[in-house]
Amino acid sequence: MSGFFRKLFYPITAPIVFIQNHFKAVLLVLIFLLLFLGSLSGPRQPNLYRIELYGAIFNADSFLAQVEAAKADHIKGVLLVVDSPGGAVAPSVEMMMAIRDLSRQKPVVAYAADTMASGSYYASVWAEEIVANPGGIIGSIGVIAEGYNIAKLLDTIGVKFNVVKAGEYKEVGAVYRDPTPAEKAQLEGFINDTYNMFVSDVAEARGLNVEDASMFANGRIFTPNQALKAQLIDHLGSLDFAKKRLIELSGVSHPIWNEKSDLDRFMERVQGEAKSFVSALLTTKIKASLDP
Repeated sequence: MSGFFRKLFYPITAPIVFIQNHFKAVLLVLIFLLLFLGSLSGPRQPNLYRIELYGAIFNADSFLAQVEAAKADHIKGVLLVVDSPGGAVAPSVEMMMAIRDLSRQKPVVAYAADTMASGSYYASVWAEEIVANPGGIIGSIGVIAEGYNIAKLLDTIGVKFNVVKAGEYKEVGAVYRDPTPAEKAQLEGFINDTYNMFVSDVAEARGLNVEDASMFANGRIFTPNQALKAQLIDHLGSLDFAKKRLIELSGVSHPIWNEKSDLDRFMERVQGEAKSFVSALLTTKIKASLDP
């Protein structure tokens, strides 16, 4: 009778016994299946691309790499998500020119998730539409240069600078003294010229009159509602609203974003852990074979 039950339940017990006897082999097979599952299924090609600009702007390289990826023919629209107080002039201008060129190829919608000010507003200004979170900060269209005078501190600790220079303005920005009237005037000329460029670019991109700069520039910050009235943005809304606007402008019927889904993130994590596990096994084997 016991033999009858063994035969009856054999289809169930046999796999269990096999797994028990060959646990490591089964585990390795499962790991390798996970490692190559992504390549077997094949990724879906996105038609919408999200670019992010977060934090202070000191370098444009990462941003420009995102813009370059978004130029692909299969990308029909770009969402630029911004939360940045701005930063250095040169990389901000580089970003602005990149978005301007990109917007001539395909729709770009910029979304102010929180702060879109100074350099980050400059970077976003050529987007076809700018949508802002109603609780954010917009504007601060202006330029500033800051310096320090630590002469008293240097005197206290007994440090003295000896300077040999060629050129009247070569010491502009020196921390061990105040600027001369001529140096201050030169700095003001530099700042004003950069500011005029900023204002001119904003006016051109947003269809504003440079003569009305006092209404939208001068370093002022705006609530998004004020910015809407000043024509610095186009809509108040959420991130979801900005996405919908981009979908409408790009004309895609089945939007596929370059953003990773929760499943993709989970699979990446599992694959990463699997790779680490396999690597650890191989390292252990190699080490064991090298040990005397």
